[in-house]
Amino acid sequence: MRKIYGDVADALDGVITNGQTIAVGGFGLCGIPSALIEGMRDSGVGNLTCISNNAGVDDFGLGLLLQSRQVKRMIASYVGENKEFERQYLSGELELEFNPQGTLAERLRAGGAGIPAFFTRTGVGTVVEEGKETRQFGGQTYIMELALRPDVSLVKAKRADRAGNLVFARTARNFNPDVAMAGAVTIAEVEELVEEGEIDPDDVHLPGIFVDRIVVVPNPEKRIERKSFRSRPQ
Repeated sequence: MRKIYGDVADALDGVITNGQTIAVGGFGLCGIPSALIEGMRDSGVGNLTCISNNAGVDDFGLGLLLQSRQVKRMIASYVGENKEFERQYLSGELELEFNPQGTLAERLRAGGAGIPAFFTRTGVGTVVEEGKETRQFGGQTYIMELALRPDVSLVKAKRADRAGNLVFARTARNFNPDVAMAGAVTIAEVEELVEEGEIDPDDVHLPGIFVDRIVVVPNPEKRIERKSFRSRPQ
């Protein structure tokens, strides 16, 4: 089965359509598939539901899809760095399903593992609980959370072989494995492609069975979400 695609547009072709649920890996701006997100913007698909830990910033990451009004709904954990997200949400233009970060990660992991739902105490007694089934276990209240199973997952890795086995760069692994496993179709943006057998099996972070398409982007733009400095004593 062909897994290697020549460019971003080719990798997305025939997979993305209007109205889909798209999951995107990354944490803040670390480990996001920025070239694939730009390809989504350029494709013009709309009415999307996006699952991501965050919403990017105004002019980078998922912020690009918000700028172009291609997203109708976000399922996210942290959105505080994106003013356009804030504007659209407060004006009623954008729907939001807010998740505690650990709950979001587990919903994706459950989707990839074939588990339809699970119970957690996170969010009990808060707005997170509203409209959800609860049960008692051991005298404690638990919320039932549904697994996430996106139509398409977009992830970023440091290295891949031609079978689709992925290696992530340190903390840029973050949400990427869970996002990749959950997707009905998973597309990986990678910086380096090697031959099968060149990645030691013990070094594989995500097996190729979870990856359907690969596109090589050797020099992606990498931004820092927010820079801060401490003053040095004189």
